[in-house]
Amino acid sequence: MQFDPSTGWCHGIRHCPSPNFNARPQGEISLLVIHGISLPPGQFGTGKVQQFFRNGLPADEHPYFAAIAALRVSAHFFIERDGAVTQFVSCLERAWHAGQSCFEGRENCNDFSLGIELEGTDELPYSDAQYASLTTLTRLLQQAYPALDVRRICGHADIAPQRKTDPGPAFDWTRYRTALSDSGDMQ
Repeated sequence: MQFDPSTGWCHGIRHCPSPNFNARPQGEISLLVIHGISLPPGQFGTGKVQQFFRNGLPADEHPYFAAIAALRVSAHFFIERDGAVTQFVSCLERAWHAGQSCFEGRENCNDFSLGIELEGTDELPYSDAQYASLTTLTRLLQQAYPALDVRRICGHADIAPQRKTDPGPAFDWTRYRTALSDSGDMQ
């Protein structure tokens, strides 16, 4: 995996461009938000997350889909259970992952953040392969965007606590931060 800061795209991973993005108001990237998602909830490897982020989720295929199929959302990256990484939006653009949100008193986190979705649920442990890919991807992003130090990496629940719970208690923050520290990239 290699990151091209001039385009905001990673090479060596799958690209699945989403139409759900727009320009960052000031081009700032200073927050990394970790999410958890599975579609249908609790089912993995379905390809439905990719369809959802590209506005192609079939509303009639599952009762849960009927409620969300019309939403226009995206993330910069998605890491599947086997560690495969897909990018949907250039890091230079504003993906629509955080929604109504606030970090350290600053609202509209989409304006200045990157979003990484992990395939999972709040209750099931994330896989070793996901932690490995997440650590590698985070290190690349930190090299390109030095403001993304460990104090500026959080969960969706941290920036939208009244609405969101992900990545949930199953996500091992200590493991993740230790892996970043072991690389010498902790700032």
